Amino acid sequence: MKPATRIERDSMGEVAVPVDALYGAQTQRAVQNFAISQQAMPERFIRALLLQKAAAARANVSLAQLPEDIGHAIDRASAQLLQAPDLMTHFPVEVFQTGSGTSSNMNANEVLATLASRLLSSTAVSPNDHVNAGQSSNDSIPTVLHISAAQALSGELLPALDGLVQTLKDKIASDGHHVKTGRTHLMDAMPLRLGQELGGWCAQVDARRAQLRALLPTVCELAQGGTAVGTGINAHPQFAQRFCEELSALTGLTFRPAPDFFAALSAQDTAVALSGALKGLAVSLMKIANDLRWMNSGPLAGLAEIELQALQPGSSIMPGKVNPVIPEAVTMVCAQVIGHDTAITIAGQSGNFQLNVMLPLIAHNLLDSLALLSSASRALAEQAIAAFRVNEPGLQQALARNPILVTALNREIGYLKAAAIAKRAYAEGRPILDVAAEMTEIDRVTLQQMLDPSKLTDGGL
Repeated sequence: MKPATRIERDSMGEVAVPVDALYGAQTQRAVQNFAISQQAMPERFIRALLLQKAAAARANVSLAQLPEDIGHAIDRASAQLLQAPDLMTHFPVEVFQTGSGTSSNMNANEVLATLASRLLSSTAVSPNDHVNAGQSSNDSIPTVLHISAAQALSGELLPALDGLVQTLKDKIASDGHHVKTGRTHLMDAMPLRLGQELGGWCAQVDARRAQLRALLPTVCELAQGGTAVGTGINAHPQFAQRFCEELSALTGLTFRPAPDFFAALSAQDTAVALSGALKGLAVSLMKIANDLRWMNSGPLAGLAEIELQALQPGSSIMPGKVNPVIPEAVTMVCAQVIGHDTAITIAGQSGNFQLNVMLPLIAHNLLDSLALLSSASRALAEQAIAAFRVNEPGLQQALARNPILVTALNREIGYLKAAAIAKRAYAEGRPILDVAAEMTEIDRVTLQQMLDPSKLTDGGL
C-alpha cells in the first residue's frame, strides 16, 4: 500500500511528502536525491544543529531581527526536539549529500518551522525567513561542525583520556616495581621496570591529551555571521557576537566568532588539525594495545609477562583459549580513525574559493573518530590495563637468561669481550653471571652487583 502523502512547495515547485513528516519539500528532495549510503548524519551533529538554531533565534530576537513570539517558538521547538526519543526520525538526510550541508540545514529549518507554527497556532513560521534568519548553510554547517566537535572533545574524549592517564598512574603505583626484560626490534634488550614502560605509555597519552586540549579554544571559534561567502550579508552586525553568547549559555562552553569568516567558510583547517591530533592519539593507543597483546601472549609459548582479564571464550573450536579482545578492538578503532583522517585530509583540500564542499563528510568522520577514541580509551583503561596481572616468576626467569645484561660490563671489560660472553651464554643456555665469572677476572660478588637487573633499570650507576 502506498504511504499517505501531502503536497509541499518550495522554490522549485511541488513535492509529495509523507503525511506525518515534520519536514517539508527541500528535505524530501534530499531524501530522494541522496539514496547513496542510507547513513544519516550523526545524532551529535543534529543535536548541535538544533542548539545552533536556538541560539540564532535568541540572538535575532535580542537584536530585533525576529518577532519575539516567533523567536521564542523556534527556541521552544528546538528544546522539544532535543528531548524527543524519536529525534532522528525527523532527520533522514544522509551524509553523502550536497557538500555544503544545505540539505541538513534546511531539514532542521523545516522541522523547526513546523513545530514552531504548531506552538503559535495562528502564525506561520517560515523555514527560510524565520528559522534561517541571518544565516546561511555556508556558515551554519561549519559552525555546527565545530559545536559538535567541541562538545565531543570536552565532554567525552578529554575525560576519557583523563581516566586512562589516571589508570596508568594507578597501575604504576601498584605494579611498577616489577623488573622485566626490555625489548628493541622485538629482541631481548636491557632490563627496565614495568613502571618505566607504563610511564612511557602514560607520557604518550598525556602529550596527546595536551595537544587536544590546546586545540579546543580554536575549535570553539565559529563561522556563524559570515553567511553566504564571509561578508555577513543579511546578518545583523552584532549577530555573530550575540549568537556566540547565547550558544555559550546553552552549552556551557566558551564560543566566540572566528577571527576571519572568509577562512572559516572556505577552509576546514581546524577540523583537519583536530583530526590530525586524533590520528596521533590513535597511533599512541595502537602502540599501547599492541604492547599489551605481546606482553599477554602465551600463556605457554609466548612472552606471558602479564595476564589480561579473561572476558570471553576466544575460539569456537579450541576449548579454553582466551584472547586479548580489548586490545584487539582498540587497534581496529585506531585503524578506523587513521582512515577517517585520510578522508578528512582530502576533504579539507576541497575549499573551492569561498566554501568547502565536503562538510558533511568532515563532520561525520570527525565525530566518529571522537566517539570511537573516547570509548576505546575507556575500554583500554577499565578492561585491560586496570585488571591485568603481572607474571613475576615469568619475568624473573626471562631476566636470568638474558645475555644482554652483559652490557653492564662494557666499561670494565670492553664491548668485544662482553659480546663473546653474551654469545657463549646464549649458545650454552646458561646464566650470564656464570659465564662472566669464568671469562673475566671479576669476582662473583662484584659481578652479581654489576649484573643486578634492578640496579640496571636506573642506569647501573
